[in-house]
Amino acid sequence: MTPLRWTSKSLRKLAEELGSHGHRVSASLVGRLLHQAGYSLQANAKTLEGSQHPDRDTQFGHIHDTCAEFLAAGEPVVSVDCKKKELVGQYKNGGKRWRPAGEPEPVDVHDFMDKELGKAIPYGVYDIGANTGWVNVGTDHETAAFAVNTLRCWWNQTGKNTYPDATRLLITADSGGANGNRRRTWKTELAALAAETGLAISVCHLPPGTSKWNKIEHRLFAQITMNWRGRPLESHETILNLIGATTTTTGLAVTAQLDTGDYPTGIKITDREMQSLPLARDPWHGEWNYTLHPTRDTPEPH
Repeated sequence: MTPLRWTSKSLRKLAEELGSHGHRVSASLVGRLLHQAGYSLQANAKTLEGSQHPDRDTQFGHIHDTCAEFLAAGEPVVSVDCKKKELVGQYKNGGKRWRPAGEPEPVDVHDFMDKELGKAIPYGVYDIGANTGWVNVGTDHETAAFAVNTLRCWWNQTGKNTYPDATRLLITADSGGANGNRRRTWKTELAALAAETGLAISVCHLPPGTSKWNKIEHRLFAQITMNWRGRPLESHETILNLIGATTTTTGLAVTAQLDTGDYPTGIKITDREMQSLPLARDPWHGEWNYTLHPTRDTPEPH
């Protein structure tokens, strides 16, 4: 075993190693013996999540109960996140699609970003109650301002028409990225949105290391990935059309728009600015659960 520890354990190498120990066998026989012994070729499985927060499961229960309460009251509940950034151009895209036999679509050999075409940054809002998606495809940076502007566009163009009597909005989000629970700019931008819309905006963050359980991942982003599999994303128009054409048998409808705005990084929020925010933290893990109110007259948390 030791000589094979740092090499690929192919059938040929295993047969050669057995031969060096006096066991003359063919690679095919090694394969049959491995199968008889219960072995098979297997890929890695993403199952190890590292250390878990002791309140992880309780936070999931809190998110479930809060979402149920908002939905029962007819208030909007959305899941938000940023999908993987994509290079725009004739680049290889994972997956396969139907084409004439022997005619794969040619793509560039190297994945160097085209300075003219740039990249695409898809930030999504998934409306859990309505089963609809809104994707803002940015071209600059993934910042908190970009994330909240996506929410702003969704609300102004879709949300307020779907929920004309809404007084509150619940957002479920990861604990990292542009919408991370420690990002001051995220809370500051949400406070501005609350003042603009008159909505009390509540946020429930998923515990660290559990982003794959965010509903937007499997209800929206996974469907987009399947829809554009094997298709080079040669232009922003192509990306918008592929995202907008994403549907499911359960009735998912998706809207996509291009956002060419500038979103500079490195913006600092002072302690005084944070203290002035109309922010009310929940008694249960206030770092994960909090509400930004439209005015400074924030009610006491309960």
